[in-house]
Amino acid sequence: MKQNSLRVVITGASSGIGAATAIEFAKQGAQLVLGARGKAGLEDIAERCRRAGGMARIDTVDVTDAGAVAALAQRARDKLGQIDLWFSDVGIGVVGKFHEVPIADHQRVIDANLLSHMNEAHAVVPIFMAQGRGTWVNMISVGGFVAAPYAAAYSASKFALRGFSAALRGELRDYPDIHVCDVYPTFVDTPGFAHAGNYTGSRMKYPPGALAPETVARAVVRLARHPRDTTAVGAPASVMKLSQFATPITSAMKGFLDSWAERGDPTPVTTGSLYAPPRRASGLRSGQQPVQASTLGLAVGAAALGLAVGIGLLGRKS
Repeated sequence: MKQNSLRVVITGASSGIGAATAIEFAKQGAQLVLGARGKAGLEDIAERCRRAGGMARIDTVDVTDAGAVAALAQRARDKLGQIDLWFSDVGIGVVGKFHEVPIADHQRVIDANLLSHMNEAHAVVPIFMAQGRGTWVNMISVGGFVAAPYAAAYSASKFALRGFSAALRGELRDYPDIHVCDVYPTFVDTPGFAHAGNYTGSRMKYPPGALAPETVARAVVRLARHPRDTTAVGAPASVMKLSQFATPITSAMKGFLDSWAERGDPTPVTTGSLYAPPRRASGLRSGQQPVQASTLGLAVGAAALGLAVGIGLLGRKS
């Protein structure tokens, strides 16, 4: 299969990692269907894809609606002829103490980060079976291995998403040309923090060393030719797996986040883009300066990997 013949669907394509991945595929001449809630963001990224050499169509969709996702999959197959790779990239988050965040916001995070990915797999797997081949790329994050205080619903969704992916991969073992690929980046500099719900009273900032969204995008594009079950970006997969046994990481993160919430730049409570897409195009990156290492509190050093998940949210968006 030649890279420039790829027919690709990307959800969460209006900003962040999804947008960067769309542009990276476009550079290879791919034909793209880009899905998200926000039309302004989609139009911006589709135009960038066309300038990069690809063909991009947009489809506004809320992937928490299973029927809408099934219709998107059918439209994409009709437009593209077949679907070679589907990148399930939608992700949102809300930061705050569990009991202080409205339960409806927690539910919205689960709907977007877990159930929407299940909706997408449910829609595209039968298409892959009919074709006899296809790759489903599931964006998870290091949050699938390290639980994060102040992001309980996010942690729950990512742990569950990793389990769902493993179960689906097991079911599809009789289809050697259908692949389920999980991607686990650490912090990525995207508009994700600006889109997140926040009940802490303090503005979130990225730490030094946050990944460029293009770095993750290139890892996703490689999976089109070389699919693999697990792709870690920013930290070795072996470290991620060990980290789930390191309870001190979670404790250290909790102490850091308590301090951060008390001393960070003040900001009003917001639901971010939990319930509605951004009105304007958000682009690929946050545009903010990273928080200084001294502010992070280097005493959390051993918990750095956990912190990279902590307020993860990673911003594949809307």
